[in-house]
Amino acid sequence: MTIMKPLRQVGIVSYGAYIPRYRLPAQEINRIWHGNAGLLPVKAKAVPGPDEDTITMSIEAARNALRRAQVDPSELRAVWIGSESHPYAVKPSSTIVAEAIGATPQTLAGDWEFACKAGTEALQAAIALVGSGMAHYALAIGMDTAQGRPGDALEYTAAAGGAAYIVGPGEESLALLEGSFSFVTNTPDFWRRPYQHYPQHGGRFTGQPAYFRHSREAAQHLMEELGYKPEDFAYVVFHQPNVRFPTRVAKELGFRPEQVQPGLLSPEIGNAYAGSSLVGLSAVLDIAQPGQRILQVSFGSGAGSDAFCWLITERINERQNLAPKTRDYIARRREIDYGLYVRYRGKLLMH
Repeated sequence: MTIMKPLRQVGIVSYGAYIPRYRLPAQEINRIWHGNAGLLPVKAKAVPGPDEDTITMSIEAARNALRRAQVDPSELRAVWIGSESHPYAVKPSSTIVAEAIGATPQTLAGDWEFACKAGTEALQAAIALVGSGMAHYALAIGMDTAQGRPGDALEYTAAAGGAAYIVGPGEESLALLEGSFSFVTNTPDFWRRPYQHYPQHGGRFTGQPAYFRHSREAAQHLMEELGYKPEDFAYVVFHQPNVRFPTRVAKELGFRPEQVQPGLLSPEIGNAYAGSSLVGLSAVLDIAQPGQRILQVSFGSGAGSDAFCWLITERINERQNLAPKTRDYIARRREIDYGLYVRYRGKLLMH
């Protein structure tokens, strides 16, 4: 079994996050549907405004990445967006984003879909494109405005947000890729059929056979083949459907709580789905220092995980403060009640 490495050294040249300002407290959902009974999986979740969707949020994140990189958008040879909430069923989000940021017309554009790991699938492709020498820069975005059925367990965490990453040659990177590994099986834990508005989930499949198995296998294989142990990493970032899952898998793998906490954003913003591990990684990059290693592990229902090992370079210090930090977006918050949430997300059908 071999890990994936490009033919030449590549890495993250820049990154940018975006999280909407509106927050729906989990207690407000609990009040409406369960009369304040039971434990809450998060404190609050980020909710897009009535004028926000995957496209508008991707544009904001991409502009932050371009600002941090000081790269001309016309140099991007690919703009790829991973999401499970593309605004159009037939019409790419990527062409609109590419046009808005000034990357057209000499670029590739495409949308990716793999539940919660669509963003890291786009990142893997960007690494391959740059690593093969076919492109100097490629942009990969993971962004979602995920929805949960009213009253369903997913409604507590199905949130909005994500991050954009510019992949480029190693000599320009703030984080070098040391290797990646993907682990995929057909595990039916979460799905949405055509014409259905809300996704469904197979409750008993969600934990052990889906999230834990895939996250654990991807992380273990990557660390073993690179010859690293948990103590070799300053930080680890997992997909964050709630607080309990990433905390538990980190402990099972031997990571300490202080390695997990800086990238654990789900308590404050919920599960950004395709952007979950990417927005968590952005928060860690905001505070990372040269020489530190970061293990990133995504998860997508269906099911699969992508694991990446990043080595931070000296270029991190000069770029961290060139664009808004992820914690800035988390701090910029306005709480809303359930009624306003229903209005913003179009959950009331009026004929």
